[in-house]
Amino acid sequence: MSKLYLQNIVESIVWENLPAEWINLDLAKFSQNKTLFDYQQQSLKNAIKALYKYYNDLHADKYKFFELYQYNGFSENLDLDLKNNKNKKIFEEYDKDYTIRDDRIEFYHFINRMSFWMATGSGKTLVIVKLLEILGNLISSNQIPAKDILFLTYREDLIEQFKKHIEEFNYSNNSVFINLFDLKNYDSIKRDNRLRYGNELTVFYYRSDLISDEQKDKIIDFRNYDNSGNWYLLLDEAHKGEKEDSKRQQFYSILSRNGFLFNFSATFTDQIDFATCVFNFNLEKFITNGYGKQIFISKSDISNISSRNEFTEEEKKIIVLKILLLYAFISKQKEIIGDKFYHKPLIITLVNSVNTEDSDLYLFFKEIEKIASGQGDNEILNKAKEKLLTETDGTCEFTNEVISINEDIINSLTYYDILKNVFNAETYGRIEVLKIPGNKQEIVFKLTSSERPFGLIKIGDISEWLKNKLTGYEIIETFDNESIFTKLNKNDSDITILMGSRSFYEGWDSNRPNIILYINIGKGSDSRKFVLQSIGRGVRIEPITNRRKRIQFLYNNNEINKEDFNQIKNYVQALETLFVFGTKAKNLAEVIETLKEEKQEELLGDLFEINPDLIDKLLLIPVYKESEKIIAEERETIKFLINSSDYQKVKEYFNYLGYKIVLIKYQCNVSVLNALKRGFNGCADNYFKLDSQINPIKNPDLLLRTIISHFENKVKEFNTFKPLQNEIIHFKSIRISKDKLDDLREKIEKVKRVKDRDGLVAALRERFERGEISLDDYTKQIEEFALNLVRETEISYGANENLKIKYLANHYYIPVALTESDTAVYIQHIIKHPSEVYFINELENYLQKNDNKLKNFDWWYFSKIDETLDEVFIPYYNPKLNRIVKFKPDFIFWLKKDSSYFILFVDPKSTEYTDAFRKIDGYKKIFESHNNLRIFNYDGLQIKVYLKLFNTQILTPPEQYRSFWCNDINNLFDDIIN
Repeated sequence: MSKLYLQNIVESIVWENLPAEWINLDLAKFSQNKTLFDYQQQSLKNAIKALYKYYNDLHADKYKFFELYQYNGFSENLDLDLKNNKNKKIFEEYDKDYTIRDDRIEFYHFINRMSFWMATGSGKTLVIVKLLEILGNLISSNQIPAKDILFLTYREDLIEQFKKHIEEFNYSNNSVFINLFDLKNYDSIKRDNRLRYGNELTVFYYRSDLISDEQKDKIIDFRNYDNSGNWYLLLDEAHKGEKEDSKRQQFYSILSRNGFLFNFSATFTDQIDFATCVFNFNLEKFITNGYGKQIFISKSDISNISSRNEFTEEEKKIIVLKILLLYAFISKQKEIIGDKFYHKPLIITLVNSVNTEDSDLYLFFKEIEKIASGQGDNEILNKAKEKLLTETDGTCEFTNEVISINEDIINSLTYYDILKNVFNAETYGRIEVLKIPGNKQEIVFKLTSSERPFGLIKIGDISEWLKNKLTGYEIIETFDNESIFTKLNKNDSDITILMGSRSFYEGWDSNRPNIILYINIGKGSDSRKFVLQSIGRGVRIEPITNRRKRIQFLYNNNEINKEDFNQIKNYVQALETLFVFGTKAKNLAEVIETLKEEKQEELLGDLFEINPDLIDKLLLIPVYKESEKIIAEERETIKFLINSSDYQKVKEYFNYLGYKIVLIKYQCNVSVLNALKRGFNGCADNYFKLDSQINPIKNPDLLLRTIISHFENKVKEFNTFKPLQNEIIHFKSIRISKDKLDDLREKIEKVKRVKDRDGLVAALRERFERGEISLDDYTKQIEEFALNLVRETEISYGANENLKIKYLANHYYIPVALTESDTAVYIQHIIKHPSEVYFINELENYLQKNDNKLKNFDWWYFSKIDETLDEVFIPYYNPKLNRIVKFKPDFIFWLKKDSSYFILFVDPKSTEYTDAFRKIDGYKKIFESHNNLRIFNYDGLQIKVYLKLFNTQILTPPEQYRSFWCNDINNLFDDIIN
C-alpha cells in the first residue's frame, strides 16, 4: 500500500501562510442548522492547500507536482500498464495529453487529483458541497482556472440525497448559489446565455455507473462530454461497480486530465488513491477521534441459530438470550443516565436469507417468539449470563479500551427485565402482527400483553412473509399509515429490535444501534464490504443534541458541564459501544483485521503514560469564554485587513444594496449593520486596515459576506483556571508506520522503567536491613538494575531518521519521543521540529548545572503542546483569517513556590515578527493590564502567566515586544525568579 504522500505534503504547509484570498473563506457554515465538524473543516483546508500548491506555486505543471511527491519520499511505480488493457485505443485517441511508452503511461499524467478517505457516516456529502462552494469562490477570485464542474455518484437515491443537501445549502444564503443540471443537458446549458448572478455556480451531475465508452439510452459515452478534459470532477464512492470499476476510473481521469479530480470514499482499493490521499479520516480515525461509538467484537459466534443441523432448544435460547440480556443491561444504563442524554438503544439483526423456507430471519424470529411467550427457565438464563460475561471480556477495536460489563447487574437480570426492556411488556404474551396500509416493506410486532410494539422487519417485500411465515398469527391493520422505519430515530419510538436484510443499511442515519447481529453474513468479498459499511452506519453517536462525539471528548472541549459529566460518566460505556456478533466470529474478525491492514500506522499511545509523580500536583491551565462583545465593538484593536481597491468595490456594493436589503440578504444583526455603516461611510480607519499589497479578491458579494462574518465573531476573554485533565492528549495518539515498528515497543518499555528506580532501590534496601538478603545480593541486584536502566535510547531508521526515546523526570508524560528530522513522516505527534528538539537539549544541559534556577521552586513540570490535538492555548486575532484563532505555544511550564504559582508558555519556533506580535498582543490582552502582569487568585494561590519566544538568534524587535524574546536558556526563568 502506498503511503499518504499528498496528506504529508499539505500538512507541512502552514495554513496561515497562504494568501488571504485562499484562506479567508468560511469553512464552518453549511446551513442554518448545520455546521461542519473540525475534521470536515480540516479536510477542506488540506484540499485548499493542495490546490494552492498545484495552481499557484506549480502553475498546474503535472510533472513538477510529481517531483514534489518524489521530494517527499515517493518511489512507487504507479504507472498505468496498458498491456491487455481494453482502453489502450481510447488513450491513443488522446495522444496530445498522454505519452505511451512500452505500453505504459507514467503516473505523473494522473497526478492532478486528490482523494478523501472518509468513514461511512462522517459527512462526506457536506464536505463535497462545501468544496463546490470553495471552487466557486476560487474561480470567482481568479485563483484557479475557470472550468466546468461535474459530480458523479453511483446510485439514484444518492443523487437525490445530494440534491437535498444542495437545496439546504442554497436556502441558507451562503457565498455561492449552486445550480444543478443533469449532464445530459450539458450542451443546452452551455448554449444558454441567460443572465446569471455573480455568485451562481453551475454544477452538472450524473450516475457514475452509467459513464461508459458507448452511448445507449441512460448510458453515456464519456467522449461526448469530454470538454477537452477541462472538468473539476468530484466522485462520491464512484469506484462501486465491480468488473467495470477500473475501466471507469480511467474514463474519470481522462475527463479531468486538464482539470482536477476529487475522489471521496470510505474504502480505497487503488494504490493511486492512497498516494494522492489528501485527508484520511477512515473508520479507525473516526472512532479514535471520538466521533463514533467504540466497536467490540464478540469472542463467540451465533452459528447455532442459522445452522441447519439439529441443535437443542436450550442452545438456541442461550444464543438469543445473550443478546437480549446485553440489551437489557444497556437499557438499564440508559435508565440511570436519564432522557437528557444519549439514545434509546436498538438491536439490529442483519441476515442473508429472508424468504426461504428455513430462512435465517425466520429462525431468529421464532427464537425471539419462544422467549416472549415464556418458554424458558432460570437455569438457561444463568447459562446465558455466564456466556455473555465470558464473551464480552476484552478490549474494543482501535481504541483498546477494556469493556466493563457490570457482573452484578448482569447476574441480577431476570426474564422480567427482558420483557420490560426488549418486549415493552410486563408479562409474557403471544406475538401479534401489525400491518401498515400500503406499506409493502415493513411488518411490526407486539405482544398481546402490551400496547407498545417492540419489533420491526424491514425487507424488500413482506408479501411472502404474510402469506407463508405468519399464518396463524393475528394480523391487525393499523390506522396510522406512516412508516415505522422512518420514525425509528424519534425519542418516542418503541422499536427495540430491527430485523432485515441489506435493503436498508445504506443511506440510513441513526444513533440508536448498540448491538448488531449478523446471521450468515460476512463470508464473501461482497458481504465483507457490506459488513464494514453497516458497522460504519452503526457507530454514529450523539450524547447531547447536535453534539456528535463521545462524552469524554465533549467534556474535554467544554461542551458539557462538569456536573452533568460527573453524574453520567460511569454509565456511558455501553451506550458508547457497538457490540458486534456474527454467525462466525472469525469472519467478523477478518473484516476488522482487513480494516486494520489499511492503516498506515500503528498506535503507540498505550506505551506513553502520565508521569506518576504528578498524582498530587495541581497543574492549572487558563480557560476562556466568549465575550459579550462582538469584533465590531473591538474596532480599536481588531481591524479587518482588506485590499484598498476591494474596499472601494465592497463599499459601493454595500451602498448600492442599501441597509434594508443588506439586513435581509445577509441576515446580519443591527450592531453589525451599524458598524458597516460607520466603516463604509464614516470612520473607515476604526474598522478596516487598507493594504494595496494584498492580492484583490474582486468579488464584492464574497467580500461583504466575509466582513459580516468577521464582525459577528465574538472575542475571547479570560474566564478561570482549571486543573489539567484531558486537554493534553497528543501522546495517546502517537503513531508510527507499521514498517518502522520493529522492537520500538520494547525499547520504550525499557526507558519507562526508570520511573520505578526509586521504589525498587528502596524495596531492596528494606529487604537488606531486615536481613532477608545479604550485602552481596543487595549489591548484585543494584548493579543489575543499574545495568538495565536506560534513560535514553536511539533507533536508526536510515539517514537523518534517528528516533530518540528519553526519560525526562519533569515532563508531563513519560517517556518523550523526538527526532531531529522534521520531515520524518513515519511517526506522528512527537517532538520533531528542529527548534523544539534544540530547546529540549538546551533544557537538559541547563538542568545539569548546579546553579540552575529551577531548583528554587518547590516543584516544577512541563509538557509539549501539540497544536493539532491539544486544547491549551492563548486566543489572538489573526488579520489574515480575520478572526480569533488559537495560539498554541510548543511548551507549557508549571512552577510553584510557596503560595506563588507560575505558568510559563514557551514557543521556540522562529517566527516572522508580525505574526509573533499578534500572538503577543493576544497574550497581553488577557494576562497583562497596563503592561503589568495580572495576578490571579485560585484556591489560595497567586497565579502569574508568562510568555517567552525562545530563539537563539540575536533579534531586535520593537521595544514593547523585546522582553518576550529569549535567546539563552540561562535567562529563560529570570522574570519568574525576579
